[in-house]
Amino acid sequence: MPQSAFRRSGAKMPYVPLVVLLVLFGGPAAADGVAFKPSVLQSVVSVIPVREPGTPKPQPGDVRGEERSGSGVVIRPGGYIATNHHVVLNARQVFVRLADGRELPAEVVGSDETTDIALLKVAEALPPLALGKEPPLGARVCTVSDPFGMGLSVTCGVVSAVRRTGMGFNMIEDFIQTDAVLNPGSSGGALVDGSGALVGLVAAIFTRSADANIGVNFAISTALLSRVVDDLVAHGEVIPAYAGFRLTALPRAERRTLAGLRIAAVESGDAAERAGFRTGDVITAIAGRAIRSRSDALTAIYLHRPGDRIDVTVMRDGQGKTLALDIPK
Repeated sequence: MPQSAFRRSGAKMPYVPLVVLLVLFGGPAAADGVAFKPSVLQSVVSVIPVREPGTPKPQPGDVRGEERSGSGVVIRPGGYIATNHHVVLNARQVFVRLADGRELPAEVVGSDETTDIALLKVAEALPPLALGKEPPLGARVCTVSDPFGMGLSVTCGVVSAVRRTGMGFNMIEDFIQTDAVLNPGSSGGALVDGSGALVGLVAAIFTRSADANIGVNFAISTALLSRVVDDLVAHGEVIPAYAGFRLTALPRAERRTLAGLRIAAVESGDAAERAGFRTGDVITAIAGRAIRSRSDALTAIYLHRPGDRIDVTVMRDGQGKTLALDIPK
């Protein structure tokens, strides 16, 4: 059996007029169709990075390489467009193509490799998508992106999972998993719900050996997207939060009865010590998010900003306890 490989989604082909394809998934319910608002198309763009001549093309299996083109989503008023870091990586110029075919130069406001999110800005007012809530499992969703550089396309499916971390793409991940078809060039596209609200930024596909879609695709949650975009607008970079403790996995035998991470050390005089955390405490939840792995904990902390107060649930001496952690400014 071939090894599984993680792949970004990005490619370049000549521009062709707008294509809208509705791909319906599931059993009998699929016959009823998936609600989609065509107005969403006005808030999604093709992203065209221009690099120095001779820049090598990405090779199959290269998950950290540059993409030849991608997609973007108008995320807030003022011409701000969110896309993926790997789409604009090492670009000397960036252009965006609107649904009507016009191409505009774009400024890279900032880019966060840790989450694979980049923020662009154009000198034209474009309609931003409203931000939706985390969708429930099984909810119908649609992607809008520019696969293979063919023009904006729509594919639809369901939410397969939420709050996926540790998938191996980025240091910090908070993915919505969907079976909606994605292909090279879809990176940075929109994942929207039935009301047309943005619920995720298309980021990556999981494939066996090439770029073919196998129905395991990922979009960055709007919670993480908003967190990063706010900092890129304000600072040009993300100012990360720091908790003040080190975590380690539980022994396998202990995981039979308890899920979480053990605090291996608490920084002396830091926020965690002031909040009452102790070495040996087992963290089971951070800000309401269940903690099962180190990647869960990293994401839960990264979603917050310096100065935030978050509730952390721990197990100590067999008893549950909630501690308030003030993230240092």
